[in-house]
Amino acid sequence: MRLILVRHGETDSNKASLALGRDDVELNETGRWQAQRVADALQSQPIAAVYSSPLRRAVDTARAIAERHHLAVEVDEGLIEMDIGEMEGLTFQQVRERYPQFLQLWLGGRAAYEPMPGGERLVDVQERAWQALDHICGSWSQETVAVVTHNFVLLAILCRVLGLELADFRRLRHNVAAVSVLQVQNGQMTVLGLNDTCHLEAVG
Repeated sequence: MRLILVRHGETDSNKASLALGRDDVELNETGRWQAQRVADALQSQPIAAVYSSPLRRAVDTARAIAERHHLAVEVDEGLIEMDIGEMEGLTFQQVRERYPQFLQLWLGGRAAYEPMPGGERLVDVQERAWQALDHICGSWSQETVAVVTHNFVLLAILCRVLGLELADFRRLRHNVAAVSVLQVQNGQMTVLGLNDTCHLEAVG
């Protein structure tokens, strides 16, 4: 089995470098173009199912992929982005000014276990996302499946697959509309591709 992990396309919040969690913002013009480029890149893949976070930016990216394969998008709540609580919509400078104590913990070894103010812990994100992948793998054990989700979800999954401590998630990057590929065999996951953005390099 192969899992094709896709981060949704760009939103205005991403463009402005604002903290973005459960706020249900839509793709901007660039994000819609990126979604089509991802769909182009994956058109030749034998995709049997397309799963998505329930948030619009992910669903719309997933729909672009699914349409090329004449599939419906299957929404899984476990793939939703981290609940970042009071951080929603803030710049990094605003976070630093308003939550210095949290930021100190978040940038250290406690990042996985320190809840966002009014929000979720990264370790909880990893657990629910892993459960979602377990369900998908159980349903499509010999197929190729596309999964469209979000930054923290992807980093949490990749940390587990790569055997990294969750607090080391900052060692990884997963850009908007980037693709990573996992191979699943005998219950083990192997990374075949990581943060691939080649499909976004050509000007549309």
